[in-house]
Amino acid sequence: MSNDPITVLSESESWDLLGTASLGRLVTNFAGEPEIFPVNFVVQGRSVLFRTAEGTKLFSAVGNRTVIFEADDHNVAEGWSVIVRGRAQLLKTDADIQQADKAGLYPWVATAKPNFVRITPNDITGRRFVFGPEPDHVETVS
Repeated sequence: MSNDPITVLSESESWDLLGTASLGRLVTNFAGEPEIFPVNFVVQGRSVLFRTAEGTKLFSAVGNRTVIFEADDHNVAEGWSVIVRGRAQLLKTDADIQQADKAGLYPWVATAKPNFVRITPNDITGRRFVFGPEPDHVETVS
């Protein structure tokens, strides 16, 4: 690991870290306004899979050309953040739903969430952060 406080992660490292998380944030646009929804999810292949009920989250996810998904984690010494930009698709075919069902994704809240949504990425970026004190400020007077 370098001494740099911020490390840009490779695509593979980003997917590996994303696969260790279970809670993320879906960012969409609804009626011209940004919306953000916490979702529990799993990584399946090179995609993000979540479940939802009917409503604003589902409508805005599949109704936009692009969505953003972010997950992160940290401890006292370091943290990471991964952002996926892509297209959200409501799974409709029996084959797609059966494949998604194999991921073992269950709602955290005791409500029916019958819809599987898969985010297929156009881009994935990740960063690792090493925590520490702010560097000393050096002021120059001219």
